Amino acid sequence: MSDNMPGAMTKFRLALVQLMVSPLKANNLSRVGQFVKEAAVKGAKVVALPECFNSPYGTKNFPENAERIPGESTQILSDVAKECNVYLIGGSIPEEENGKLYNTSTVFAPNGSMLMKYRKIHLFDIHVPGKIHFQESETLSPGDSLCTFDTPYCKMGIGICYDMRFAELAQLYTKKGCQLLVYPGAFNMTTGPAHWELLQRARAVDNQVYVASVSPARSEKSSYVAWGHSTVVNPWGEVIAKAGSEETIVYADIDLKYLSDIRQQIPILMQKRHDLYSVQEMKD
Repeated sequence: MSDNMPGAMTKFRLALVQLMVSPLKANNLSRVGQFVKEAAVKGAKVVALPECFNSPYGTKNFPENAERIPGESTQILSDVAKECNVYLIGGSIPEEENGKLYNTSTVFAPNGSMLMKYRKIHLFDIHVPGKIHFQESETLSPGDSLCTFDTPYCKMGIGICYDMRFAELAQLYTKKGCQLLVYPGAFNMTTGPAHWELLQRARAVDNQVYVASVSPARSEKSSYVAWGHSTVVNPWGEVIAKAGSEETIVYADIDLKYLSDIRQQIPILMQKRHDLYSVQEMKD
């Protein structure tokens, strides 16, 4: 039995734009449009941008570049999605609303309409002695809701960067019927080599879904140096596309028939939870 709706297309091309983000917002917005057009010409039906694609990532940069939604950056996304006839996952931008700032992703349909707005739920507050200290909560507020959207191919779910570490979020999206999870993210030079690919492969195998992560390109001049390595992992846990650290577009052909086959071969999602889990929950 297929996981897809009757008549749904089972294959489509996904493009991840690993953008070199500059301090100039206008430059970033202009170049995003160019990359989305290039991806569409090469057959991409869904295009994703990185976390904080319109301005450098950093707590001091969030207030300086925050916008309301709709606003300048989201208007650009709407226009280019419509021009290129693609689903466009707008990475994330700093959003301002009612005096609060959020790390927010938007998704646009091929007709230019905004399908959803997702605010990063798990803020990136970490301290690794001698390596990195970063507190998103110094300036950002967390979101409080999941966001999914439907396409002719499958249902998709969005998380942002640190959200990838929380297996429960991916499980909830899978229960809602998502077959592709997209995480715009900007892991750093400490957490990137250690956990970036590992977490994506874990989320893919746990839930038998495709997982894609899209990072900014690495800039050694930035105060926050991104790891890069935008990646796509299939439901078997295999990396099927991966960038280096440079600015580039990564393409992957998503095969939902393959996803369905994996779920039938190892039917973890169709099996009931073992009674042990229920017993343990009662004890707790």
